[in-house]
Amino acid sequence: MTDAETSGAASTGAGADVAAAFRDVPTTTLADLLGREQVMDLGIRPLWQPVPRVAGPAFTVRCPPGDNLMLHAAIHRAAPGTVIVVESGDLDYALAGGNVCAVAQRRGVAAFVADGVIRDLAEVRELGFPVFARGIVPIPGTKAQVRPLNEPVRCGGVRVRAGDVVVADEEGVVTVPAARAGQILDTARARLAAEAAQSLDDWAAVHRARVDKALREQGFEEV
Repeated sequence: MTDAETSGAASTGAGADVAAAFRDVPTTTLADLLGREQVMDLGIRPLWQPVPRVAGPAFTVRCPPGDNLMLHAAIHRAAPGTVIVVESGDLDYALAGGNVCAVAQRRGVAAFVADGVIRDLAEVRELGFPVFARGIVPIPGTKAQVRPLNEPVRCGGVRVRAGDVVVADEEGVVTVPAARAGQILDTARARLAAEAAQSLDDWAAVHRARVDKALREQGFEEV
């Protein structure tokens, strides 16, 4: 795939402004709106804390087990603001290390979200480059196997397409399908505004009423 083809593959996704606006939306709010199928499993977690919330259009990469060539290729092709999302599943060989993360950061990549492992965690933490992955291992992978960039991938159990909005914070990683990004952003903003206007007493009253209703419907009787 040429650089032009790579850019074109991602151009059908959510706009950069819309994607960036999701930095103000917690993943918990998005999970409420989108459901379990858009939330990556708990193994995909921030590798250092406190991690900032990141949001951006997905640039998707597939790396065969033991090989990291295409992730290393992607850092030179992903547009600034994108989140590089990697399908790998390999826990034995690192997809990237400190220098790769440093170059990605220099080029404006917002974060890595990888179904795999990295190395050089101390360097990555010192950089302040957000990485959400399954862990760390000191052994580097090889660079031998070519795969197309910006094809649909599966990361953390979620199907991710180039241009989908990826939002990641200390709570986890959520993907917003590009076709729904604008609508989900509007709904999330409305929900957050309503929550901000509600006092804890008001919330507690509504919550108690909802819990009591569910208990009654299931035949619960207080002793």
